[in-house]
Amino acid sequence: MGLLDGQTAIITGAASPRGLGKATARLFAEHGCRVAILDLDLGQAEEAAADLGDGHIGLACDVTRRADCDAAAATVIEAFGQIDIVVNNAGITQPLKIMDIRHENYDAVLDVNLLGTLHMSQAVIPHMRGRKSGKLVNMSSVSAQRGGGIFGGPHYSAAKAGVLGLTKAMARELAPDGIRANAICPGFIATDITQGKLTPEMKEQILAGIPMGRAGEASDVAGCALFLASDLSAYVTGSEVDVNGGSLIH
Repeated sequence: MGLLDGQTAIITGAASPRGLGKATARLFAEHGCRVAILDLDLGQAEEAAADLGDGHIGLACDVTRRADCDAAAATVIEAFGQIDIVVNNAGITQPLKIMDIRHENYDAVLDVNLLGTLHMSQAVIPHMRGRKSGKLVNMSSVSAQRGGGIFGGPHYSAAKAGVLGLTKAMARELAPDGIRANAICPGFIATDITQGKLTPEMKEQILAGIPMGRAGEASDVAGCALFLASDLSAYVTGSEVDVNGGSLIH
């Protein structure tokens, strides 16, 4: 018995082979979920969906464009008949200092991380409201909580903090419709984004600040997403779940 038997999920930004989205897609599929992987590149999205086995689909979607999100949601409903879960995972980061952030940097980071989360949620909420059921899982970051992380600049912290506020407001507004919304705040996770950007000294310094003494794995975040997407968390909404090995205990 899978925790998500008979359910369907959209996961945005999930084509990257070692990313959080792909790991989440894989775990959901193992638990009986049919998954639609959304990413900017159609070929990569389709390839990632094929990796999960039969019955999953890959779609091109730029989450900064509302029309793309609406079209993707319509395609998923046509293919699967329903949407039970959305994991708003698509995100980008830029390692800029406060005085180096230009308008276009701000727009790029805020649009993908925050506006994208809003757009994809808006695209599925009417369908979920109609069914009186739905789960929204939004990817924030420890960067939102501690004011900067390892890579992201202040605009990334702002975007991911915005995701927390948006998640809580959505949870409050949508609860009467049977829709839950929660956020995950990963700490330092070994993914494609973090590979190759760390000197051994930096890595040592980071690990020294993590009580559990190791970097997180994409699977650590996926497990938390599975909990929030399943009935195990039936009474959990508006929460932010920390997945950081104890690096921020507050």
